[in-house]
Amino acid sequence: MKKLLKNLGLWIIIAMVIGIIVGAFMGPEASMFKPLGDLFIQLIKMLVVPLVLVSIISGAAALGETKSAGLIGGLSIGFMLVTTVISIVVALVLGEIFQPGAVVNEHTVNTLVEGYESTTASAPAPAMGFWETVIGMIPANPIAALVEGNILQIIIFGLFVGFGISALGSEKRQKMTNGLNMILDALIWCIGKVMLVAPFGVFGLIADATGTFGFDVLLQVANVLWIDIIAVLIIGLGLYPMCVSLFSRVKLKDYFRSMIKPQVVSFSTASSLATLPVNMNACDEMGISKQTSGFVLPLGATINMAGNAIYYALLAVFFAQFYGIDLQMADYVSITIVCALGAIGQAGVPGPTLLAAAVLVAAGIPLEGLPLFYALDRVFDMIRTTLNITGDAACAAVVDRFAKR
Repeated sequence: MKKLLKNLGLWIIIAMVIGIIVGAFMGPEASMFKPLGDLFIQLIKMLVVPLVLVSIISGAAALGETKSAGLIGGLSIGFMLVTTVISIVVALVLGEIFQPGAVVNEHTVNTLVEGYESTTASAPAPAMGFWETVIGMIPANPIAALVEGNILQIIIFGLFVGFGISALGSEKRQKMTNGLNMILDALIWCIGKVMLVAPFGVFGLIADATGTFGFDVLLQVANVLWIDIIAVLIIGLGLYPMCVSLFSRVKLKDYFRSMIKPQVVSFSTASSLATLPVNMNACDEMGISKQTSGFVLPLGATINMAGNAIYYALLAVFFAQFYGIDLQMADYVSITIVCALGAIGQAGVPGPTLLAAAVLVAAGIPLEGLPLFYALDRVFDMIRTTLNITGDAACAAVVDRFAKR
């Protein structure tokens, strides 16, 4: 009973149900509870920028050390980044095809557009063109990027600093890494405290959304789930097996048979690290060397987040459609880069909320609707974790072939 009382996810679901009931009964008057949600969103915004910066620097510093692993390190990181980018593109394409966030009635359209325009009247137009986008990714003034909350520029700056730290001598590098990890631990503590007020924030936002827009907006959230499943199946049953078949010595039937157990464990635990020992045993069954799996799988559990990237990309497309925002090519590039590179610094960050918030901020999309997905987050987490560990094993199979050569 005590465990249930301490289960934050349970309280968030309860708050969401209560918010739906209150919103249904009170109608537009339920907007009186919206300040609770605004407070929660503001607390999240307060932590997004410092958390992204510190975690990216820390993750890049650790990544830079893999250069000592030579070919294995380079191939592993290359495989993970390429497959993650492909996963993001698949998610964006599916999002544009199925339009999960397309509003369902004229009242919702008018209210959302008016609300969005009132909050973005002075917002600058997004950069257009390829070179403008590339140049815009590089901060002329990193401090200004931090102040303005330009997530994409912060990530690029963090990667540079992180790789610079990895190039230091071992003693200096260790001191810097330890200091960054301590700051990251402090920020994670702050996130834990902020999440304690999440049920109140979710209640306020859900009550306001239900009272203003009715149940239509809640039904739309479920649309993202089945599109996410389609994208995961395309990558998990298409891209990864194709890579194993073309670029490794592992037979596909052995790959599928060996992956059943780690996939079940990952789906139940929603944790790549908890699945690590089972995944290593699966790689042993495939005939992958322990040296390769011992390096690739822990690295993949840290940075290989194709499942997460799919989810974040779908959230961005959903809310852009939901708020009536026309995404330009520069926005799609920003979403892709933030999703792909953001995964590098995601290790140790509890839950997906902060990086999802960073992706929305990078594309200029309001965060207010993000708590709508909190109740289903555990389901999304189980699905994306299963894809992540499947990709880790595929990467180990491909890298092992070239490592042996």
